[in-house]
Amino acid sequence: MTSTRVAAIDCGTNSLRLLVADVDAATGALVDVERTMEVVRLGEGVDRTGLLAPQALERTLAATRRCAAAVSALGATRVRFVATSASRDAANAHLLVDGVRAELGVEPEVVTGDEEARLSFRGATGDLRGRHPAPRLVVDLGGGSTELVLGEEEVEAAWSMDVGCVRLTERHLRADPPAPDAVAAARADVCAALDEAARAVPLARVATLVGVAGTVTTITAHALGLPAYQPEAIHGAVLPVPDVLAACDALLAMSRPERAALPFMHPGRVDVIGAGALVWREVVERVARESGVAQVVTSEHDILDGIALSLA
Repeated sequence: MTSTRVAAIDCGTNSLRLLVADVDAATGALVDVERTMEVVRLGEGVDRTGLLAPQALERTLAATRRCAAAVSALGATRVRFVATSASRDAANAHLLVDGVRAELGVEPEVVTGDEEARLSFRGATGDLRGRHPAPRLVVDLGGGSTELVLGEEEVEAAWSMDVGCVRLTERHLRADPPAPDAVAAARADVCAALDEAARAVPLARVATLVGVAGTVTTITAHALGLPAYQPEAIHGAVLPVPDVLAACDALLAMSRPERAALPFMHPGRVDVIGAGALVWREVVERVARESGVAQVVTSEHDILDGIALSLA
């Protein structure tokens, strides 16, 4: 087998993730060498100020430095660094670009919402073909934005919504627990964004709903009642819509100490998972209502895998 070792870095609003993988030149299959994730909260305050905060940049560049060391040690020959929602929104994103270039030695990319959606779709659907009917709607629920992308073998329609777990927490859900009027305001933001998305993405055509990224996988872990975060149990999990909605409602209603005590909860998600659950609930309910889908598929593969595949 001839393979190429690649390194993909996804710099989101909440986390910075690295995948080093070997790509089979003949089949395009990925074999993981290392996956890491750090919560850096790059998007801290961006919704309010339109700027990347100095402390957020410092955390992100420190994590990038650690990624650079891992890439070098593991011998990756092709590297791609992709920054998404927070960097798109920030007027001073050039500071991130300059810093990453200096630390990593590659030119980082601040990608559009459409490109983010396409990378997510490619990463999420690779091992779903033949197992779940098309067209498939991949929903990548991030810290600053949520991408909806519909397709069979290729992307047919995509939309990026400016709602995510960090953005809505900072905008509406800062109190613990959040007040009912704050929850209602957050829900109104998501519903308005979905109304707009539905004009671009025909939700009635969805045959399979696929959720990706840390918010969705954490909600899935809660719905499954896992004793720890277990990627092998989460990846490919198929849950009835009512079970997903119940898990979302439960996480939103919990206090932060209650969320922190959950055995599968990453510490960096404790304060934002309630907002993420609110977004996912609205998306699942809307898609189920318009398409008639009765279950939800969760994938551990997402934009990070899509970035790696793009390097093949």
